Amino acid sequence: ESYPPNLQKLMRSFNTVPDPMLRYKQLLFLAKTLPPLPENKMVDANKVPGCTSQVWISVQIDDQRVIINAASDSQLTKGLAALLVAGLSGGSVQSVLNVPPNFIESFGLNQSLTPSRTSGFLNMLQLVKDK
Repeated sequence: ESYPPNLQKLMRSFNTVPDPMLRYKQLLFLAKTLPPLPENKMVDANKVPGCTSQVWISVQIDDQRVIINAASDSQLTKGLAALLVAGLSGGSVQSVLNVPPNFIESFGLNQSLTPSRTSGFLNMLQLVKDK
């Protein structure tokens, strides 16, 4: 698979951390890097369905590049959203559409995520692709 360069970089940084608990902490740290989402973007059209927490994802296309912004009321979900923002934002439309849903497994976060969180993450990715 050929992932967008930013996503590859993030994968490498997560994969250098052998301990699942430290990876989880890395995800929470990533949440803190997420820029605030303007309130006018926190609308139902940007709300991710099927998430245990509230999460909004705004997607814009600028010169064939995908620009993603996100917000959530949960730190863990915010970290997962930040993963999408940092990993996919700036990528070409085609490269984002080509990202397989199971790419999250490459981050070694499986032990840290409940099935409902994983499902919520897949819903986030699907919302990005749909937009």
